[in-house]
Amino acid sequence: MTKEHEASGFSELGISPKILGILEYHKFIKPTPIQHQAIPAALEGKDIIGIAQTGTGKTLAFGVPMIQRLGLLKGQGLILLPTRELALQVDETLQKIGNGLGLRTVVLIGGASMHQQINALHRGPHIIIATPGRLVDHLEKRTLSLSQVKIAVLDEADRMLDIGFAPQIKEILSLLTVERQTMLFSATMSPQIAKLASHYLKIPLRIEVAPSGTTASQIEQEVFLIEKENKMQLLDKILTENKGRILVFARTKHGAKKITSALRQMNFSAIDIHSNKSLAQRKDALAGFKTGRYRVLVATDIAARGIDVKEIEIVVNYDMPDDLENYVHRIGRTGRAGETGKAITFATRNEKSDVRSIERLIRKTIPILEVPVLPPRRQLMAEKPEYNSDRFARRPSGRNFSSGRNNNQTKQNSFGYAKRKKNTGYRHK
Repeated sequence: MTKEHEASGFSELGISPKILGILEYHKFIKPTPIQHQAIPAALEGKDIIGIAQTGTGKTLAFGVPMIQRLGLLKGQGLILLPTRELALQVDETLQKIGNGLGLRTVVLIGGASMHQQINALHRGPHIIIATPGRLVDHLEKRTLSLSQVKIAVLDEADRMLDIGFAPQIKEILSLLTVERQTMLFSATMSPQIAKLASHYLKIPLRIEVAPSGTTASQIEQEVFLIEKENKMQLLDKILTENKGRILVFARTKHGAKKITSALRQMNFSAIDIHSNKSLAQRKDALAGFKTGRYRVLVATDIAARGIDVKEIEIVVNYDMPDDLENYVHRIGRTGRAGETGKAITFATRNEKSDVRSIERLIRKTIPILEVPVLPPRRQLMAEKPEYNSDRFARRPSGRNFSSGRNNNQTKQNSFGYAKRKKNTGYRHK
């Protein structure tokens, strides 16, 4: 063990020297609470239920043990996630750790070419990263077998159940060998999650680094009670007075598009992301937001958990979420991994009871501030007709977002997979 490894907080968790060196290279020095508790148990092969606030490093908490154990086991890993963006984000993180070890992954999501995914499956991936809908598509076409899966992870399990993936999850888990390790990670714990865990996990170790539904303490939260027609002026003021990256949440796809159009007319660099966008458009939007090409990203709830961008200064809830639990996941996009952040919520007078419900959920009082003096209302083409944030507007379909069965979505080029070696296994040296 090198002196550098000894200095790393990860060195006490049972991680191999090779992976420790990779973690240090990528500046992962101090494990987060969920990583500190989950990694040793996962390396021992234990089933785990991990409850932690979003943005606390759950991907490494299951990713590092999975990569290390698959280096010794003859088998595959399977990771199920609710959205395409989150699947791509997890794959990016795993590639950082495993690329130098010869790790091969495949991402099975809607909006990407089924043919190219089949070709990638033929190369013998060590880890399959998938949304439940697209994975079931492959199972129905018999292009995939789960017989070799030895480690399974359900990431953001509560969100997968929220958007209706319970039947697919149960079907997938029923096809896995009984002699497997199963890890379930989530930001919240519901009775439905508890029932799922009791049926498919074997005497799981429960790790809860914060009470279910709580938000990170370093996120400053505030609410403005404001008339619907004044929301854009308040957003204008916030963007003018704060110069960092800002993430704005809208309730509907149409609303996100209208907000983005208005911001562009006000000379703010903005882009929207929602389920009507093709996979290529979503990837471009996220990449542009990460690099600073776009300062403002406007998103719907269906994209909330796939956004992993460092240094988001403020999250603005332009509209209140339909599902109030999504408040936790929305504001978790800022204040990530110990950094500070701010969350500002716009609420109309008749949504005041929803604010109280959120306070009960997060076990914290959110200050309600007086609306400041607003800048003059700008004349925007997008203002006719008036933007409608009706609380009962139809929600976007989670199935089209993740299952890959929307024939109008643009087909994508292949992911960059490494060439297959004769020996499909890999080992740590």
